[in-house]
Amino acid sequence: MALTGTILVLRALGLGDLLTAVPALRGLRAAYPDDRVVLAAPEPLRPLVELIDAVDELLPTPGLGALRWSGAAPRLAVNLHGRGPQSIRDLAAVRPASLLTHRHSDFPEFAGPRWPDELHEVRRWCRLLEYAHISADPRALLLPAPEISAPESNVIVIHPGAASAARRWPTTHFAEVSRRLGADGHRVVVTGSADELALATAVARAAGLPDSSVYAGRTDSAELAAIVADAALVVCGDTGVGHLATAFGTPSVLLFGPTPPHAWGPLIDARKHATLWAGEVGDPHADRPHPGLLSLEPERVLSAAAALIGQAARHG
Repeated sequence: MALTGTILVLRALGLGDLLTAVPALRGLRAAYPDDRVVLAAPEPLRPLVELIDAVDELLPTPGLGALRWSGAAPRLAVNLHGRGPQSIRDLAAVRPASLLTHRHSDFPEFAGPRWPDELHEVRRWCRLLEYAHISADPRALLLPAPEISAPESNVIVIHPGAASAARRWPTTHFAEVSRRLGADGHRVVVTGSADELALATAVARAAGLPDSSVYAGRTDSAELAAIVADAALVVCGDTGVGHLATAFGTPSVLLFGPTPPHAWGPLIDARKHATLWAGEVGDPHADRPHPGLLSLEPERVLSAAAALIGQAARHG
């Protein structure tokens, strides 16, 4: 028998994936204001999950096949992870009274909408909720800044990393942009994960920046979020830090390669975010930078950055 008042949501993915699901989570909260919303997502994202007013509890879940539910069956399970079959199987195993998911031929017992390849990632999950007559505003992306103090304020954040090589702009290009921005008098910092320390250090050293400017491996998700929230500008590829900039209303220059910005770019504050794309679609998981990404020259990024910095100064 279902335990009334528990909504289990699966989104066991990365930073950008979490942030693009915020409007759908808020839609669920509005539809079930008195229920406990539990989000199954990776533990390192906890500081950001705590900023989302639509989530009551994080259930640490590092990925597919790792969902561990020990309570009574939820009244509703929502698959915001993917199209299945593994994500559907994980949620079906907790025996919810109802399961909301995109349909899959392996699970004919669960009705749902078809998977819409053409939709923006944010709108995809809002549309899933609409199938169940739950309204969600795809523009409800903003989050409050973390309560902790940022180790750096009013800086330009350069984030050279990305989940795959296909989405990584060359180190030399990031270094050139960092060098020029630093020469213009801006404090530039380079962020990244612990695994991206060598990449961030290479960018900083090639740009002539001090080692103190490298924050890769020195911040958890809360500290990284605080830096982005207090930054003057973010320059990065199609990655989670770009979604942080959108969530906090921080101006950003975003470099898209194999994936178009109309699928993963900002849906709000168009004047605050410059999305650069060569117009060529490719494999986002390839092992080398996409040709379209390589065609974006540092001068174009610097021009976009200067426009955003000037705009902020005029309205500051």
